[in-house]
Amino acid sequence: MPLMSSHHHTHAAHGQGHGHAPHSHHEHGCCDGAAIAALPSPAPGGGLLLRIPSMDCPTEEGQIRRALEGFAAVRRLHFDLPARALTVDAPPSAWDAVTAAIAKAGFKTETLSTPPAAEDTARARRGELLRLLAALGVAAGAELLHFLAPEGLPWQAAGMAVAAVAIALSGLAVFGKGLSSLARGQLNINALMSVAVIGAFVIGQWPEAAMVMALYSLAELIEARSVERARNAITGLLALSPEQAEVRQPDGRWARVAAKTVTVGAIVRVKPGERFALDGRVTAGQGAVDQSPVTGESIPVDKAPGDTVFAGTINQSGALEFEVTRPASDTVLAGIIHAVEAAQGQRAPTQRLVDRFAAVYTPAVFVLALAVAIGTPLLLGWPWLTGIYKALVLLVIACPCALVISTPVTVVSGLAAAARQGILIKGGVHLEQARRLKVLALDKTGTLTEGRPRLVAQRVLATGLDEARVLQLAHSLAARSDHPVSQAIAAGLPADTLPVEDFGADLGRGVHGRIDGQDLVLGNHRWIHERGQCSPELEALMQTHEAQGRTVSLLAGVGRVLALFAVADTTRATSREAVAQLQALGVHPVMLTGDNPSTAQAMARQVGIADVQAELLPQGKQQAVTAWRARGPVGMVGDGVNDAPSLAAAAVGFSMGAAGTDTAKEAADVLIMNDDLRKLPQTIRLSQRTYAVLWQNIVLALGLKAVFFALAVFGSATMWMAVFADMGASLLVVFNGLRLLRDARR
Repeated sequence: MPLMSSHHHTHAAHGQGHGHAPHSHHEHGCCDGAAIAALPSPAPGGGLLLRIPSMDCPTEEGQIRRALEGFAAVRRLHFDLPARALTVDAPPSAWDAVTAAIAKAGFKTETLSTPPAAEDTARARRGELLRLLAALGVAAGAELLHFLAPEGLPWQAAGMAVAAVAIALSGLAVFGKGLSSLARGQLNINALMSVAVIGAFVIGQWPEAAMVMALYSLAELIEARSVERARNAITGLLALSPEQAEVRQPDGRWARVAAKTVTVGAIVRVKPGERFALDGRVTAGQGAVDQSPVTGESIPVDKAPGDTVFAGTINQSGALEFEVTRPASDTVLAGIIHAVEAAQGQRAPTQRLVDRFAAVYTPAVFVLALAVAIGTPLLLGWPWLTGIYKALVLLVIACPCALVISTPVTVVSGLAAAARQGILIKGGVHLEQARRLKVLALDKTGTLTEGRPRLVAQRVLATGLDEARVLQLAHSLAARSDHPVSQAIAAGLPADTLPVEDFGADLGRGVHGRIDGQDLVLGNHRWIHERGQCSPELEALMQTHEAQGRTVSLLAGVGRVLALFAVADTTRATSREAVAQLQALGVHPVMLTGDNPSTAQAMARQVGIADVQAELLPQGKQQAVTAWRARGPVGMVGDGVNDAPSLAAAAVGFSMGAAGTDTAKEAADVLIMNDDLRKLPQTIRLSQRTYAVLWQNIVLALGLKAVFFALAVFGSATMWMAVFADMGASLLVVFNGLRLLRDARR
């Protein structure tokens, strides 16, 4: 799915118009947690709605996905297997080409005007299950007739008729798809089953043919439901958003209205215990909000005016009012769901490998079955019917259902597990690639750090003055400026603001004003030096702070310096722990920043990073990522516009989902929804688990096939055993893949 503010930091000059130095910070644009421009929205008007009568299992879904994956105009595919429906998010100009591509893949389509209703889908699901259970019952009747009925043509004809009814009830769709595939010169699962069942019927094994077809179709239905469970693991989050919201009306009343009708800018109230129906920004009230459905945070987050809230989260305490910032169709929660759906269409490397293997494996098995049918009677002297029967058993065993289904269900489960933990991965290829990372480059400001300055140290230098009074003077001057450094000082000195006369800003120096008749300046190192107020002791004190990457401001009167304030961009609380976990996983962390070397080194020491590259322009970051490739696949973590080139150059690009710019989110492959850097090692561990489960499933599927191959040729395996082995292998790999969802809840 398609998804650079320099970090240069100076302490010598204060910024124009505000009186303070341009501090190292990102130009974040929209810094609320709802800014996820990289996520696609649903198709306007619902897109192209198709009914595909012969699409009833994940294998056929995969065939249709592959048929459409070359269409750049197709933004998203939404499959509803129970209803045999497909929604294609594409412009109308591409609809004819889409239906032609599906037809070329062997599937007839019917255009729908509206999506299948939920009750219609449920009814179709129940009808299909009842039909297959009836087929199973009829097939069991054919078996009873075969074993209990006396010899004779009438009874045999009756048994064959009963078996034919069972096959018709369960297998007409299989025959239709199988014969269509054979007509196109393709050998797929349906073709194998069609040949096996027809062959068994012809050689007189009609009860077995009926039972095999009924069991196979029932197994396909169970597989489809299991895969649907993995796919619905994320779409089920939509149920977390209430359908109604309590909205303030123009006359001041509060009224409950449908959430989808609420417009941007409306004021919504959420009481304790209720869920948020929409995204927004708090305007009144304070409370704790459980954000785990969206960000994966296990601890409730305190919310106050100005903070962002998300649809689907739970207000745990205190009534909150918020201004709606996004319509119901475009919330962060809805965006996550659409992004995961789009990611499902991107096949992971292992999935592509399995698909290529299956494309060779199925014809090879067909050739092997022919060799058994013809070769064993000629070379080993077996009866012809015995050789043919064993060949047909081979065809049933050979159905690559388990192998083909093992990878998509595992990848979808991995993507869903990540999203539940607040990690949005834009495709299986990135999920697999994360485990291979050897180097992880991290931007400093806004990634390892909070991205905004804070007052980290203060010291009153003048003796004989009341300390509280001095701090109040500094707060009064700083509060008049809107520069980040001034604002950080004002925020760090909670005090009453005194009236300031003749307030002004001196370009590149600081601010000045008169308070209670006393002329004061709040300025940088250079301005105090120009005023002749720097002593050796003060110089040493300032150098100590500046060596730690801090911006120093001083409050001075006419005769002396009154106080010193140090402002710095503080590291995220999770940065050091995240770096330690990365190192434990064998990933080498590197800091890339546009900041000056002293600030970068000071920050790197705080988080435990040894390799630092400073004063980098966007192209420099990109070149650094490219250079580190010599050590193996390189990941990049950033949040600013200037990180976009390096995010695109990395094997896997990570962006901060809340603090990051839209450009960074677009360029990244993975979004960390709550800006918790511990999600980085968590992503790598999930990638490792997903890869392990993928290969467990592949070995399990092929291992069971190999055992039953031997039994089919040299043992006494029957078609019953073959279909149970195929069904068992398919269900085992599905349930093994679903373990990833269970792990996400831990």
